[in-house]
Amino acid sequence: MGGLKAVAVITGGDNSVKGSLQFLQESNGVTRVRGRIVGLKPGLHGFHIHALGDTTNGCNSTGPHFNPLKKDHGAPLDDVRHAGDLGNIVAGQDGVAEVSIEDYHIPLSGQHSILGRAVVIHADPDDLGRGGHELSQTTGNAGARVGCGVIGLQSSV
Repeated sequence: MGGLKAVAVITGGDNSVKGSLQFLQESNGVTRVRGRIVGLKPGLHGFHIHALGDTTNGCNSTGPHFNPLKKDHGAPLDDVRHAGDLGNIVAGQDGVAEVSIEDYHIPLSGQHSILGRAVVIHADPDDLGRGGHELSQTTGNAGARVGCGVIGLQSSV
């Protein structure tokens, strides 16, 4: 039997950034994130789960990074990181980012589930908490929120 599945449809404020992401929680606890985002500027873009699934004010109302354990910002493989810190995605010269991530900190079930929260794509690279900027320890200094989507359960059909 397959694990839980979720989906997030990504849109940006000016509708140039869009795409979709699928989330699959495996029985071993890893959640796989797969998808495609278009309309990005080429290069690295911060990629995070934010605490709120509220898009009433676009991506700006999704709150801070999902951080149930109250840690500092970090890289996906760091011991000290927000649960929602998924690092960067890379857009090619065509503005397309093919997303393929596996992470143990973003379950679709249980106390720290990401269901109902938002995934956010940022304008700039995430410095992974190492940039020395005043925002490095909270946001990775990843800049504006250019695309987001609420994570919701997906039909298993």
